[in-house]
Amino acid sequence: MIIAITGTPGTGKTSVAKKLFSDGYNIIDLKKIAFENNFLLGTDKKRKTEIIDIKKLDRFILKNYMKKEIFFAEGHISHLLKSIDKIILLRRNPEKLRKNLENRDWNKEKINENIESEILDIILCEAVEIQKSENIFEIDTTDKTINDVVSIIKDLLKKEFKNIKKYKIGKIDWSEDILKDF
Repeated sequence: MIIAITGTPGTGKTSVAKKLFSDGYNIIDLKKIAFENNFLLGTDKKRKTEIIDIKKLDRFILKNYMKKEIFFAEGHISHLLKSIDKIILLRRNPEKLRKNLENRDWNKEKINENIESEILDIILCEAVEIQKSENIFEIDTTDKTINDVVSIIKDLLKKEFKNIKKYKIGKIDWSEDILKDF
């Protein structure tokens, strides 16, 4: 089973993946795989980032990771892969997300773009275009430690992603924050 850990930058994906790895889980670093295998389409100069070829990356994941073991695919593009079985979407309150992104010394335009993405549920919208909604789970990381989030993920695994209404999509709504002046 391949489980995506996705979310807007600053929601805790990498920290959660590191903790899962230290707890003995298999982690797929999608960005690293894309760069090592040259699954790149070019550069987005405005955002100062590489554009990853999702189709090539997806084929690679299917070929190399479709085993009975559990793998966590970490990255804000992981929800775009058709090879994913489940999606765990990490969310964070826009005000606290802004602080995280400012601590990364990102420029204001890039921060605002990511805040808007979080408020407008962009990653969730993309995920439901690819996956069935019953395979997508949202965790609000705002007031949780990394250990708290990892415990939730382990609980989802233990319960085989069944009867977990608390983490079903649609419960997290930042839409009123669009009216705030960030």
